[in-house]
Amino acid sequence: TLYAEVQLLTGEGYVAGFDLRRLRRRDIPYLRRRIGIVFQDYQLLTDRNAFLNLHYVLRATGWRNESEIRQRIEKVLDVVQLSSKSYKMPFELSGGEQQRLVIARALLNDPQVLLADEPTGNLDPVTADGIMQLFRQIAARGCAVVMSTHNTALIENYPARAILFAQGKIREVDLAAELG
Repeated sequence: TLYAEVQLLTGEGYVAGFDLRRLRRRDIPYLRRRIGIVFQDYQLLTDRNAFLNLHYVLRATGWRNESEIRQRIEKVLDVVQLSSKSYKMPFELSGGEQQRLVIARALLNDPQVLLADEPTGNLDPVTADGIMQLFRQIAARGCAVVMSTHNTALIENYPARAILFAQGKIREVDLAAELG
C-alpha cells in the first residue's frame, strides 16, 4: 500500500505528500519517484555492472545529461562505500556489497522515503550491522527509512519507532515493553 501496489481500502494514508486513498493510477509513477525501494532479493540486472545498474535506473526515470548521471552515480556509490566497485558485476560482489548497491539504487532520485524489505535477512550479523548503520546515516540526512524485519536483535540494537503489522491491523508498539 505504501508503494501503491495494493489499493488502500479503508482508513487513510499519506506517503511523500500523496493521499493514498485519492491517488490516481496516472500519479503512481510520481509517488514512486519519491520512494526508494530496497528489495530483499536485490533485483539487480545481472548482465550489467554496478555502474550500469544505476545508470539504467536514472535513464528510465528521465535523466538525460550524461555528466549529471555520472555525478549522481558517483555520489550514491560514495554514500554506500562502493566507489571502488562500480565496474564489478553483481556476481562479483558479496551479499553485503550487493545490498549496498541496492541501497545506492534506491537513493538515486533522492527519495523522501526509503522502503526496505528485510534488508538484512540474507546477511551475516556483522554485515547486517553495517547496513543498519548506513540506514541511520540516511535517516539523519532527512530521508524516512521504513524497514520490515523479523530480526528482534536488530530492533533491540537499533531502537526507533516501531509499527507492528499483524492480522490486517497496524499499531505502534513500545518495543522495550514488548521485548523486555
